[in-house]
Amino acid sequence: MLIKKLQPSLVALAIAANIYDVPNAYADEASADKGIETIQVTATRRAGTVQEAPLNITAVDADVMSDQNIGDLEDVARWVPGLTVTDQGGREGSPIIVRGLNTNSSERASDSGTVATYLGEIPLNLNLRLTDIERVEVLIGPQGTLYGAGTLGGAIRYMLKAPVLDMIEGSVSADAFSMNESGSTGNELGVVFNLPLIQDELAVRTSLNRYHNPGFIDYNYVSKNPGFSNQDPNWTDKQDVAENIRKVEDANDETITTARVSVRWEATESVNATLNYFYQKQENGGNAITQYQSLASSHPLNGAIGRYESAYRVEEPNEQTNDLLSLEINADLEFADLVSASGWSSYDQVGQRDQTDLLYDIWPGYADYPTFTALTKDTSKQDSFTQEIRLVSKGDSKLNWIAGIYYNKVESKSDDREYTPGLTEFWGGGIPNIETDLEYIALSETNSKESALFGEIGYEITDAFNVTLGARFYKYDVTTSSGSATPLYSGDVSDFNQITLESINANDNGSLFKFNANYTLDNGVLTYFTVSEGFRLGGGNGLEACPETLPDQQIICALPHELDYQPDTTTNYELGFKSTWFKNRLHFNAALFSVDWNDAQISAVTVNGQEIITSNAGAANSKGIELSTRAILSDNWTVYATYSYAKAELTEDAPALFRVFKEDDGYTPEQIALYQPYYNGSKGDRLPGAPEHQASFGVSYEQEVFGDTMMNINYGITAQSDIYTKVGLKADGEILPGYALSNLSAKFAKDSWSATVYVDNLFDKYAFTSVRRDKSWAGMGHFEELNKALPEIQRVYGYYTTKPRTIGVKVTYNFEI
Repeated sequence: MLIKKLQPSLVALAIAANIYDVPNAYADEASADKGIETIQVTATRRAGTVQEAPLNITAVDADVMSDQNIGDLEDVARWVPGLTVTDQGGREGSPIIVRGLNTNSSERASDSGTVATYLGEIPLNLNLRLTDIERVEVLIGPQGTLYGAGTLGGAIRYMLKAPVLDMIEGSVSADAFSMNESGSTGNELGVVFNLPLIQDELAVRTSLNRYHNPGFIDYNYVSKNPGFSNQDPNWTDKQDVAENIRKVEDANDETITTARVSVRWEATESVNATLNYFYQKQENGGNAITQYQSLASSHPLNGAIGRYESAYRVEEPNEQTNDLLSLEINADLEFADLVSASGWSSYDQVGQRDQTDLLYDIWPGYADYPTFTALTKDTSKQDSFTQEIRLVSKGDSKLNWIAGIYYNKVESKSDDREYTPGLTEFWGGGIPNIETDLEYIALSETNSKESALFGEIGYEITDAFNVTLGARFYKYDVTTSSGSATPLYSGDVSDFNQITLESINANDNGSLFKFNANYTLDNGVLTYFTVSEGFRLGGGNGLEACPETLPDQQIICALPHELDYQPDTTTNYELGFKSTWFKNRLHFNAALFSVDWNDAQISAVTVNGQEIITSNAGAANSKGIELSTRAILSDNWTVYATYSYAKAELTEDAPALFRVFKEDDGYTPEQIALYQPYYNGSKGDRLPGAPEHQASFGVSYEQEVFGDTMMNINYGITAQSDIYTKVGLKADGEILPGYALSNLSAKFAKDSWSATVYVDNLFDKYAFTSVRRDKSWAGMGHFEELNKALPEIQRVYGYYTTKPRTIGVKVTYNFEI
């Protein structure tokens, strides 16, 4: 082959010259004893380096996280081609999208759910604060055979640092930062301590960390007494405003507390066990959403809302707690390594939201109550148990294999309530109710069980050519029991026993397969071809079925096609290579991919009550390329860059994707013919939520200063093209322009001490990252007659924004005894 005939030095010099515009002779002048750091990964269930793994994987270790000031997944994603993590502030979490696989709108809590996250060996859905982390592994592409449900697009693994058996060690760190638009200072404090209890046999490792972000969005239009204060006073009358409205500065503050205790026991030379307890509590003050330039022209506040101001009527706090107890046992059986991973996790959350605008749209008559305000109290809880046992073959045989069993049980409950303070009394009182002014209540319980057999068989055909086949055989059962009531309308719901729970069951079984062939060329370039599949569980939507005859007043219920949803699957075709040049001074990796997505699960709303549900669309495809490179130009200079392109679109029509127009609802055939195409998904429509183009470039300069202090200066820029907020810009979707962010840091390290000065968003770029609702809520929809009700007082439509410029100093002290 042609590539085998080329000399590695010539290929590498051509790449370096084109990417970095440096003279070809420059690399020859550099010292040959310094190479790019080697990061060990276990994503394939075998230990190896990133460059040795024949799949698209990116790993970020503790040293890189420290040098680049990486604190969460959003920071990691900037350097992973093909991965999009949209920062929506801590309250709602951050949608994770791989290769553009997303049919949801770019909305609040719009995580497409195509990526599974793991803490060690156990699946755990949380945005982890990265403290005392050994590394983060990001697997791009479906990982269904080894990792199971939820990995349609990929998997992310957070690997904790393991207890050290032969050394007392630890660290203390402190971070203080100032953020533009914030009235106070943010901070982070952390401590890590590792103690051997029995030398070389038993050790414990503990960590405690508290991160506080002071917030930058001001809620300047909050009702002083919801339901009794006038939420829409005479805005030109300062006294009227002062009597009814209060301001909450930096309302979207965030505090994250994490703690872990790990105990490692080397029972024998061939058996070891690690017991982990992990805890994270996240307290959020509000949403990072602004109504800047998003109010109707008829709205009295139009033009008055600043770039970092929210117009919500009530504060929107939220508290989330995650904990995990896991036990991992490893045994060397000589012919194979046995791994048993058990995990018990729980999740609790409670929050409040401004629900006024949604109720205005459901029934404009609410506006007859001059001080009408609606707010929610939503709570949810989830408990899960996971068990995996696998055998991984050992030895020098040409045949290698992995075999395992998997079991997962999840029990979840939710209790959502909407309150309209003062409305009961306004309507004359005397309405029997579970709680005063309770307008709506929805109760839901879901129990799911998933079990699987999985394995891989690999064969070394030659020293350079390897083939692997993988399979997973699974089954699942999901039962959802739910019920709801609207007490202010029905007037006969005075206790929980009057809420009838209806059950919906969904179950299925199936199989997933994987094929991988990899070949190492004479010059050391690793090439690979992979076909892999992924899937996601189906289930119920947790809503009761609509009655045959709908009442005249408000009702929230599910039509037959809205009761449940089916599993969806992906099939990935990928061709890639990984190359290492100049004695490990240059890495250049590339991958071409095409992913087919069938029965894609989407976020939708019910016809009656506009409750958020999951539904199935048609088919979609994403195809593109991902590139990454890293090079040491000299003993002082290192550069790195990534680029990805993903063309993600529907490959078949998805009728009624956003809405159904029917004659039974009062629409004429002419209106249906006009409106329906705009609310259908059509073949060729671009998928929302992720840019087509993403790129990053960074440069690092390292030099000793002041005699024996190492200085490391890092500059990085990440850029993305525009995103669509809805499939094909249908249903009043819009384009959010692309943008670029720059970060700069300088780290000084001496002996056990290090200090880092950093600036995130160096040029204070202001950009919209995603949207809540759409233009129809502000009277600006494509069809004026389909706009939401009362745009002159609606305030819900708004944008998430980039964080303003942040300047900080972080100091770390590491010790060993």
